[in-house]
Amino acid sequence: MGASGLCVDGNPAGFLDSKSTSCTRIFANLSKSCITDPALDAASYYRDFTVLKVPINDNIVQSMKVKVTAVAPPGAPHMKDNTCNNVVSEVIYEIEFSGTHGIQSVSVRFKVSNISENSGSSLQQRFTLHFWTRSLSHTLPRSGNPGYITGAPLLIANSGATQHMSILRSEGDGSCSQFLRHTVQFGRNMRTGCKLSLSPILEERNCSYIQQKLYKAFQGMNRAEDLAITGSAHSTQAEDWTTILIQNCSVQAVNCTSCCMVPVTLEIQILWSKVGLLSNPQAQILGARYFYQCHPLKLLSTSRVPLTTVVTFTDMTEWPEPPRGQPQMHWKFPFDIFFPFKVALNLERSYRGDLAGYFLLILIMSSILCF
Repeated sequence: MGASGLCVDGNPAGFLDSKSTSCTRIFANLSKSCITDPALDAASYYRDFTVLKVPINDNIVQSMKVKVTAVAPPGAPHMKDNTCNNVVSEVIYEIEFSGTHGIQSVSVRFKVSNISENSGSSLQQRFTLHFWTRSLSHTLPRSGNPGYITGAPLLIANSGATQHMSILRSEGDGSCSQFLRHTVQFGRNMRTGCKLSLSPILEERNCSYIQQKLYKAFQGMNRAEDLAITGSAHSTQAEDWTTILIQNCSVQAVNCTSCCMVPVTLEIQILWSKVGLLSNPQAQILGARYFYQCHPLKLLSTSRVPLTTVVTFTDMTEWPEPPRGQPQMHWKFPFDIFFPFKVALNLERSYRGDLAGYFLLILIMSSILCF
């Protein structure tokens, strides 16, 4: 974007600098620009150039080049009935990189629109650059130790790589964002909604293509296969993970020959419980299910499909029966605790009585002998 909001070509893209920009193009002669202006043709954004894995100044060998792959590229722009068709309105680059091997792959997606000479010869374009990597498992912080903490991200795994579970997020205009997604937090129910645009190309408006596109939109770039049971699960420990049950839609629509059963709602159902000591219980995941709700879609009459994602957490904790009361100490004494003392006292009294008798007897005997 230039200072006046007009598009300026040739701006460099920064490494690891994910961003989105928008600008306006004005055409003095739309009929001519529709065919000759490369900024309107999707092919100019990926053909005849490659990306280097790492910046080098020496001789560039073929192994250092990464080809830009176009995902479902549209056809070339063309005029029809004073309207320029297949004009690029949005360009989205996805760049995968590795910290040790540089850029691994580059893909580009497009959104196209039609410009009519009657509506003014101008076009609003948007350009997005998004960097991502597969090796993030070692950088993710714990979500608890060992049990989950309420509000901490849920941990998922796909082919050994640990990620955060995420769901669809809407842009300002209500459309589904290509890259930005909401992170699912433990213990917090969520509900989001957005509208996903379908391709206007007839070849891509078949049932199988639309189904796969909607499934991928729900799943995101990192498809969830396993869910961490605890917040400190290790990616190499199989016992720390549980497989997510996935229930997809039926392929065929009922009572509709030109319809396709497509997923419109994803319910993520998560069961958990508290385990361990009553004084310090730990929250653990018991199981999870992806349940898709489907709806028949007429293939040629819908350009935007509303999608909804719902996340629910269900506490399955079974608490033990509480004690009836606090235990009491019951002291049990002998029948007569003072019995030893009484015996000793009686012996002492008996001993004193015997001494007095003996003394009296001695006195009597002494008096008789004296007489």
